[in-house]
Formats: sequence, C-alpha cells, structure tokens
Amino acid sequence: MGFQTEFNSVCKFKSAQELFELLEYGRGKMVKSGFRVFPTGQKVIAYTPENEAIAIVRIVASIAEINFQGEEVTQVEMELIRRLNEEEAKIQTALAYEMFFGEQA
Repeated sequence: MGFQTEFNSVCKFKSAQELFELLEYGRGKMVKSGFRVFPTGQKVIAYTPENEAIAIVRIVASIAEINFQGEEVTQVEMELIRRLNEEEAKIQTALAYEMFFGEQA
C-alpha cells in the first residue's frame, strides 16, 4: 500500500463517459485505481483516453479510499476552466507524448 504521485500537469481520463460529463456539465469526476495524490486547487491539462489534450481543469478534491470490493481507488473531482483551442490542443498533445505518454527510456 502506498500513494502514487500524478504528474502535476496531467489529468488523463480512462473513461469517455467521465470526460463527456466534465465537458457537458462543467464539473465531473474520475476514478483511478490505486492510491494517488492529485494536487487539489491546481489547474492541469485534461487528456482524452486517446492521450489528446482537450481542456484545462482545476482539481477540486482528491479522495483516496478502499471501496466495498476491497480495491484501492482515488476519486478526483474537477471543474472545467476552458476547452483548449485546436492549436493549443495540438501543441500540448505533442509535448505530453514526448514527456509522459511516449516510450519510456
């Protein structure tokens, strides 16, 4: 058992439904496996399940717990600051691939 720290500029959605809810309603949450630390109050770039930058969000809450199935999970609540325009999304996607999502050395 232990906490895993997330990158300060990355908030990657694994579920298209969770991402849709954030973009549609301006607030949303995602559930990640394991205990993780997300920087509450910080603005981060949100990425689609396909690793494409899509928006700037603010982390409102990060709750790590053991669910009823005995699994370690972290729920992250966030609010939408704004969607990225096409140029911003393209640049952030390329940078994130190089820094986070690309091949590991």
